[in-house]
Amino acid sequence: MTATRVPGPPGLPLIGSLLDLRRDALGTYLAAHRDHGDVVRVQAGPPGLRAELWMVFSPEGAQQVLATEAANFRKDNVFYGEIRESFGNGLLTAQDADYLRQRRLVQPLFTRRRVDQYADAIGTETAALAARWAAEPGRTVDLGEEMNRFALRTVARILFGQDVEEAVETVHHAFPVLNGFVRDRGFSPLRLPREWPLPGHRKALAAERALYEVCDGIIARRATEGRSGDGDGDGGADDLLGLLAAARGEDGERLDATELREQVLIFLLAGHETTATSLTFALHLLGKHPEQQALAHREAAGLLADGRRPTAADYAGLPYLTRVLKETMRLFPAAPSIGRRAVAATTVGGVEIPAGADVLVAPYVTHRHPAHWEDPERFDPDRFTPEREAARHRYAWFPFGGGPRACIGQHFSMLESVLSLAVLLRDFEVTAVDRDVPLGQGITLELHGPVRVSLTPRGQ
Repeated sequence: MTATRVPGPPGLPLIGSLLDLRRDALGTYLAAHRDHGDVVRVQAGPPGLRAELWMVFSPEGAQQVLATEAANFRKDNVFYGEIRESFGNGLLTAQDADYLRQRRLVQPLFTRRRVDQYADAIGTETAALAARWAAEPGRTVDLGEEMNRFALRTVARILFGQDVEEAVETVHHAFPVLNGFVRDRGFSPLRLPREWPLPGHRKALAAERALYEVCDGIIARRATEGRSGDGDGDGGADDLLGLLAAARGEDGERLDATELREQVLIFLLAGHETTATSLTFALHLLGKHPEQQALAHREAAGLLADGRRPTAADYAGLPYLTRVLKETMRLFPAAPSIGRRAVAATTVGGVEIPAGADVLVAPYVTHRHPAHWEDPERFDPDRFTPEREAARHRYAWFPFGGGPRACIGQHFSMLESVLSLAVLLRDFEVTAVDRDVPLGQGITLELHGPVRVSLTPRGQ
């Protein structure tokens, strides 16, 4: 097929689609696909600072960008640069030799066998949340706040072990500040130097310092105490920080203190905001769909009788809850878009993408592609039966990215989400109070309003 120039929304005369992207990025993506097809060119910013963004919405295009031509699409765009500046050059943002070295050191800590050992920490935090909810029967909660704190406490417990309390409050307050800072700079055509003493800059840098200090303090204390990673789990050596500190490559290479901090910050970011989003919307969707909630409750109550905590072995016994979660991540992927920058000119979907172009694939849009999803806005967990999954294009659903840079924590996220949902749905009936939730995009999918549900303890 001969490559062609691609159309896109005209936008405003002086600033193109800049305001649309800043006000409603997700709606802009959906409108671009609806009006212009699977590959769209969007211009944003005033003359002289105007950027071009090439949006790719088809599963075939997403596979090309993330997998088959992954070497030609790098994490060199503005958003990754801003994340790198705020959170360090951890596994999410590193490239080339840095990335390969980090991946070699970190990969063994995220095998299925290793991740399954984190089920006890997941169970501890889920039991604490369920007990707190049960102490106030009939209460209404904001799932956004509740699930954010739960997911943060869980990943902090897995990372830091006994030092969990020290980290949670700092991260809970600092991450939203940095998320907004990265988002605003990413969508701005003019990015003033971070060191300029503007109010937003000062606030973001204070949040960054607080994060660095709490992580550096825990890491330094571990080094002083001489924890080697060979402990029994009670002293912290078997938590993820201890394992990271003990990790060695084939030639004895290891992560230094700065690299440890950068990995910890990326794991905190990717390990709690994404899972919190999935849990928030899974419970909210079930709160709006009592029939599907009844099926999920029956499965969870049947497997986890007598109030026992789930183990990693129970994951395979929760296929309907797994389908609920996958359908939730179809409708509300925690990473609604994924950016790359083209090294060399190439053709995607018959459209010429120039060298140096900023390219965006959008799970939020592809997961609603009418050629691959019938009635795409409808909540239907049975889209993810094994037979129906096998019949779909591999990249019709890709909430964890794909290709060589696919999320290393996919099994951890699925395990945490499914096991915790099983306990909460076994113990509580959930009814949605807020029917619709306004959304936006930062580093991850953002809630722009409450997600309230009422909770009724089962058996009452």
